[in-house]
Amino acid sequence: MRRALALARRGLGLTSPNPVVGAVILDRRGREVGRGWHRKAGGPHAEIHALRAAGPLAAGGTAVVTLEPCSRQGRTGPCTRALVEAGIRHVVYAVSDPTLADEGAELLRAAGVEVRPGLMAARAAEVNHAWLTAAVHRRPHVTLKLATSLDGRIAARDGSSRWITGVPARRDTHLLRTRVDAIAVGSATVLADDPQLTARDPAGRARRRQPVRIVFDRRLRTPAHCRLATDGAAPTWIVTAKEPDRPPDRQREPQRQPERTAPGTCELIPADPGPGFLAAALAELHDRGIRSLLVEGGATLAGALLAERLVDRILWYSAPRLLGADGAPAVRGLDVPTCAQAPGFRVIGARRIGEDVRVVLEPDPTDKEGP
Repeated sequence: MRRALALARRGLGLTSPNPVVGAVILDRRGREVGRGWHRKAGGPHAEIHALRAAGPLAAGGTAVVTLEPCSRQGRTGPCTRALVEAGIRHVVYAVSDPTLADEGAELLRAAGVEVRPGLMAARAAEVNHAWLTAAVHRRPHVTLKLATSLDGRIAARDGSSRWITGVPARRDTHLLRTRVDAIAVGSATVLADDPQLTARDPAGRARRRQPVRIVFDRRLRTPAHCRLATDGAAPTWIVTAKEPDRPPDRQREPQRQPERTAPGTCELIPADPGPGFLAAALAELHDRGIRSLLVEGGATLAGALLAERLVDRILWYSAPRLLGADGAPAVRGLDVPTCAQAPGFRVIGARRIGEDVRVVLEPDPTDKEGP
């Protein structure tokens, strides 16, 4: 299973909207005879690659898979059928597929295959944490990235913010960008910083794979001359509020309203306005194939997502410097009247990156106010 998990990690950033999966085939004597991993959406699944590598040696053997084998016809055939036809007698998998409701395991058992779920489940769930969140909640997994001073500031009093963290931390962020489906910012960040939001290598060159760039912009303030709209480096989507439905006025001749257009080459994505705008926007992004979303700014968007309990993970880079009370805060608009009502998080990882510290946090599952 450790080898299968290592294989699954090779697919990070390449398989969306599908999960990453690794598979290892053992023969009757327990010797490894085939391995494979899911390389791209629409291509053969991990089990198929592993079975092809094993050939006739798979008969009577064991399949070790990081995710419950699929049982439904999609762009590829069901892996359960392929495993049975290859003569596999035992299937060991780590995590159940929440979209199958144990259907894959039951079909294998009905065909006489011995099934053992749950091996190294926690590690496998971490590898697929974004896809599993999207499968359960029908919205993208949201990672909020913060890069701040020790006192939680993202800019000095004069507005200067480049660079709070060091080069190693920024390189780490660019690697993360290659593994998500989309990067998001608020319109205020576009107006203030004119960001590029591309994934670049240590030499500053654009990487081959670029995530979708998304701007949350209720009022459609994104300027036509900004880099996101003009550089063509990656697709750019602007999520804005739908025009409210108006009842027909029979007393007046209907007037044609001007259509709202996106600047430059951006695609406009309308979401339902009102208090549920962010939740509606995330649901719309999920419908368009986005399973993992990295939110990089700004403070108002971060506060709104936290307030609505829509953040699944915080990636916090803390630099060893202080910017003072007049510096710009990392989060705005989060109303926390008492400590008891503060959103709770738990640390799931921490490490030093250059002179900075990266802390990874997730919502505390014991937080009664949580999702």
